[in-house]
Amino acid sequence: MNEVGLGSALQQARKNKGLTQQQLCGVTGLSYSTLAKIERGAIKSPSIFTVSQITSALGVSIDEVVGSIDSPPMYQKKTAKNGVKFVYFDINGCLLQFFYRAFSQIAQDSGASPEQVEEIYWRYNSEVCAGNLKLEEFNQRMSEKINLPDFKWEQYYLKAISPITETAEVVKWASQHYRVGLLTNIMPGIVDDLIASGLVPDIKYDQIVDSSKVGLVKPDPVIFDLAAKNAGVRPEEILFIDDERANLTEATKHGWHTLWFDAYEPEKSAQKIRDALV
Repeated sequence: MNEVGLGSALQQARKNKGLTQQQLCGVTGLSYSTLAKIERGAIKSPSIFTVSQITSALGVSIDEVVGSIDSPPMYQKKTAKNGVKFVYFDINGCLLQFFYRAFSQIAQDSGASPEQVEEIYWRYNSEVCAGNLKLEEFNQRMSEKINLPDFKWEQYYLKAISPITETAEVVKWASQHYRVGLLTNIMPGIVDDLIASGLVPDIKYDQIVDSSKVGLVKPDPVIFDLAAKNAGVRPEEILFIDDERANLTEATKHGWHTLWFDAYEPEKSAQKIRDALV
């Protein structure tokens, strides 16, 4: 049984029932992380017991789900006039209003200045996003340096961010016509939480290049080589949306199409993406 096809079929069955990942987890008892990994095929050969739990909660049989795996697609994915077949979206600053206000809240709770909080955060951020420093260790270091017991960055982060609805709509639209993926510098476990909570569109991503899982952060040239390989298309067939100029510059060096996203003018930025995918 193909685990990617099975995951996609289970995801479609869930959506047909109008359930979010969070709601299905509440019924089955599975964790968000486990369900997300099953749906995108990251868990190799999920147990028949787990699959049965999911299908039972959805009111479908395993045979129905397996039988849908080889069903032909409703339509073929498109190729834009500029040759683009695959679109990678960044998360922070493109799909989400960034989390800078978290620094002010941490400062208020700890008594440290926002500047001090931000300086300490950025000192370790790349290490955590690259998977070289565990999130628990990062939280411990922050806790010690700002004298805030039981500090948990992920809690402040999730409270501080908000979805950029214009981009979310573009992602959903693009996924109907093109292959789409996420290419993001992010801390461990955050992507699954964002999708499960609906802060990032809950669609079938063809690829998710999570810095904390691949051990690389943008603009490292190697992460772009890896992302292109995973996409399964030529570099000139990729469009990359990001809010950081350095990341876009590196992607351009690799032959990708790029668009800068301005979170302060999301409607204009979203329209530029649509215009590039005609």
